[in-house]
Amino acid sequence: MGSPVVWFVVALGLLLVAALLVAALAWRRLRELRVGGIDVALRASKDGGRGWHLGVAHYRGEEFAWYRVLSLRSGPNWVINRREVEIARRREPTTAEAYAMPAGSTVLDLTGPDLELAMGRDALTGFLSWLESAPPGRSVPWAS
Repeated sequence: MGSPVVWFVVALGLLLVAALLVAALAWRRLRELRVGGIDVALRASKDGGRGWHLGVAHYRGEEFAWYRVLSLRSGPNWVINRREVEIARRREPTTAEAYAMPAGSTVLDLTGPDLELAMGRDALTGFLSWLESAPPGRSVPWAS
């Protein structure tokens, strides 16, 4: 076998490489998220509304892609299609909820993906504009 010192050095080296890999992935995700994104908190209603998660969202044509901030996943955590979503109601956050979301947030209860989104005034205006600006149905009259 090898001496305990050699095994210790090898284990320490592997631990260092793993820590550097995690740090690089986290740095990459935060850098990608901050480019042109908006701060949005999300809560999945089907989970019983257990908790709010902070994230950053991007508009991608017909899709609203939401990325959880504390995640190493490379893609979005939720993708909301503009054609499949409606706002069921709008409300102000409770005092306890307000600490877990962007300042001055309004909570939107969505149907379709069955989610709640919380976003600030400017982000809300952008989201509502994005929803309302959906192009009319893309029916092709000559489809066979």
